[in-house]
Amino acid sequence: MADTNKTPDFEASLKRLETLVSQMEQGDIPIEDALKAFEEGIGLTRDCQAILDQAEQKVKVLVENRGAIEEQPLNRDGASGDN
Repeated sequence: MADTNKTPDFEASLKRLETLVSQMEQGDIPIEDALKAFEEGIGLTRDCQAILDQAEQKVKVLVENRGAIEEQPLNRDGASGDN
């Protein structure tokens, strides 16, 4: 059975963050609730950034080098390390 509590789901966190932003933009909520929503939003933003950072670390480009396959990290611009 998969451990659903291991890491937050990126899409669910992003959707919740969008909901919070929408609620705060409307301005219909009391200041106390807005502060709680802001605090939750900061936590969700950090969670999403951590997930993206982990994903970036996992992204590898496979390149053929003298008949052998080796992994090279993907640069931020999308090019492999040898380009």
